[in-house]
Amino acid sequence: MEITSKGYHLDMSQAVWRKSTRSSPSCDNCVEVAFVGGAIAVRDSKNPSAGFLVFTPDEWDAFVDGTKDGEFDL
Repeated sequence: MEITSKGYHLDMSQAVWRKSTRSSPSCDNCVEVAFVGGAIAVRDSKNPSAGFLVFTPDEWDAFVDGTKDGEFDL
């Protein structure tokens, strides 16, 4: 499947999905990430056919930095 999103042309058939190291079989909030065509795709590992979100490298870096800084902690 090929899509264009946020100025990136992505061939999702080339995506190599990686599951979060924080995911486990008993975990309900599992995600997978794929780096495709310069963008980052994220999907629910328990429901991969539901689709995915696409992020630019800057958006991804901001998310990772925010996570490391505890910005999303409850």
